Amino acid sequence: MTWRPGKIVVELKGRLNKCGVISPRFDVGVKEIEGWTARLLPSRQFGYIVLTTSAEIMDHEEARRKNVGGKMLKYCG
Repeated sequence: MTWRPGKIVVELKGRLNKCGVISPRFDVGVKEIEGWTARLLPSRQFGYIVLTTSAEIMDHEEARRKNVGGKMLKYCG
């Protein structure tokens, strides 16, 4: 996933089985990301949860690497 001013660009490597908006936008800490991925995504290795953090919009894997939490916006699996 890349970010440009005013736009988010997502490159797909295959087809999507399920995609949805998370409403209300739950706050999620770094330690809670693993639990949410298990609940929302079909597989540990497949799919993304998009988070908005104080720094930028990123997927759950990048948030874990940067050790930040935020609000969940959507998921795609």
